[in-house]
Amino acid sequence: MEPCQDQPLRTGKRLSQSWKPARHPNSSFRRLTFFFPMPQPPRSIAVIIVNYGTADLTIQAVDSVLAQQQAEGAKGYEAQVHLVDNASPSGDAAVLSQAHADRGWGTRVSLYLETENHGFGRGNNVVLDRLAAQGTPPDYVFLLNPDAQLENDVLSILLARAEADARIGMAGAGISLPGGRPVTAAFRFPSARADFAHAVNFGPISRLFRTVEVALPPDQPEGPVDWVAGAAVLMRFSMLQEIGFFDPVFFLYYEEVELMHRARQAGWTILYVPQARVIHAEGAATDQKSSRTERRARPAYWYDSWRHYHAKTHGRGGAILSGLAWMAGAGLNYVIAPLRGQAPKAPRNFYPDFWRHVMRPLIAGAPHG
Repeated sequence: MEPCQDQPLRTGKRLSQSWKPARHPNSSFRRLTFFFPMPQPPRSIAVIIVNYGTADLTIQAVDSVLAQQQAEGAKGYEAQVHLVDNASPSGDAAVLSQAHADRGWGTRVSLYLETENHGFGRGNNVVLDRLAAQGTPPDYVFLLNPDAQLENDVLSILLARAEADARIGMAGAGISLPGGRPVTAAFRFPSARADFAHAVNFGPISRLFRTVEVALPPDQPEGPVDWVAGAAVLMRFSMLQEIGFFDPVFFLYYEEVELMHRARQAGWTILYVPQARVIHAEGAATDQKSSRTERRARPAYWYDSWRHYHAKTHGRGGAILSGLAWMAGAGLNYVIAPLRGQAPKAPRNFYPDFWRHVMRPLIAGAPHG
């Protein structure tokens, strides 16, 4: 419908000489919209799920998004799912393709069947680059782990928070395990003191450094934080275009922490919203579960990511300091843990692995990429 225009009154009488038409041709339309606001078009959200070896859980994750969108109807957003298979070795590409056909996902789900395992950040970048190349990119992207499912109207809740404040760049959901127990999903940025206290793993030391502890409590209330779990987070696309997408140097771990550090440095707010709830089968997609009691060696890429994050955000000197703090804390823990009847906190082969992948490259001045 064309906007209304101010027109002379057709009464058959001469208009008063003092009357002058409005200067702006759309003034009547503006006065009408003051009393009758025009409905806003729904926001577009691109939901990105990156799968590697968890096809059955990934199908459930996709279904949870589609079911929630259908249940909500038009609640301010339109979602399109982008599903990436990261060259899974177990035939996941065929499983996901079959599910796409059998479950009638249709145009609501776009499949990206990759021939290379890009890792988490680069896997998301496959979609982000495609979205950026579109004439009209989405308003938001929502990252969802393949081993996670929406428990309530997560997208509507997070979208409402982001729309209420233009400086909110990211909004993260609260996370629970399948049994219902909430887990930490909001954090402080890592630091040398936090690395030391975590490595020592001794109550008095932890209490002394509690104000720098990375993990915030599972019952953390809603509000701004340093960073939120990448398992379920809404991101403003214009912010990503401003600060850049995931750093491709990371393969797995710390990539979302570094991205949110960049966002915070650029002045964006990271909001934790526990009212939005996601169920997460923790570690199913990475085989790294915090509830494990046995000591296991960490993969080389974990240490590489640790080194790259600390060097990029704190400089080479700051990264070396954090590394020394962690090694010192782990050494104290090796003494304290047996006295308390506990196994050491550090991963198996910690010292040789940490020296090889972290300290030696840092001391040698190797590029942190």
